[in-house]
Amino acid sequence: FLLMHDYWDGFIMDGSKDHIKGIVDSSLYWKHNLKAICAFITKENINELLKQSGFPEDTGLLSIDVDGNDYWIWNEIECINPRIVICEYNPIFGEKSCISVPYKEDFYRTQAHYSNLYWGASLGAYVSLAKQKGYRLVCTNQMAHNAFFVRNDVGESLKEVPAVQAYKIPKYRESRNEKGELTYLNQKEGIELIKEMPVINVLNGQRITIKEVL
Repeated sequence: FLLMHDYWDGFIMDGSKDHIKGIVDSSLYWKHNLKAICAFITKENINELLKQSGFPEDTGLLSIDVDGNDYWIWNEIECINPRIVICEYNPIFGEKSCISVPYKEDFYRTQAHYSNLYWGASLGAYVSLAKQKGYRLVCTNQMAHNAFFVRNDVGESLKEVPAVQAYKIPKYRESRNEKGELTYLNQKEGIELIKEMPVINVLNGQRITIKEVL
């Protein structure tokens, strides 16, 4: 929207060559100042990759959605200080926990657990990290998987919202079985499926299992 209607510059990174090709082949690529590169993003390479954008430290917006190491990647970013940060959080982790999947450089959610439910971090984990970085949570989307953070020195009219208030129970049901087929589990059923999987309490670094938190 910002690219098309307000003529912002854009920079996209994605691990799929087909996705990047689709963007490069679209009219968006020649109509606007958009750059797209194929890269598997890790906390080790995120800053060097972002520097390729040429964007200044005071960047307008950063969206993080890698279905896995999102928390650890935002934690590592230091070359830019965006005014707005959008993070995809895992709503199955609930409204009170501050947890993330452990960092694994080649994390891929389908390989990590066949259900596709074991990935990312909780909303509370992002709120904790955002405060450390000088941001506040202002809202989440209706689909209940994207959180919007605003840097504390901008957008004074946008008030901070507590995680427990911004959290919504997800309506979508994306669980899979071992064959990769949709099983349409609700949140409670999904938690039961991955309850033995390890997570990190980001407040103290403790490694625990999901059943110990939820």
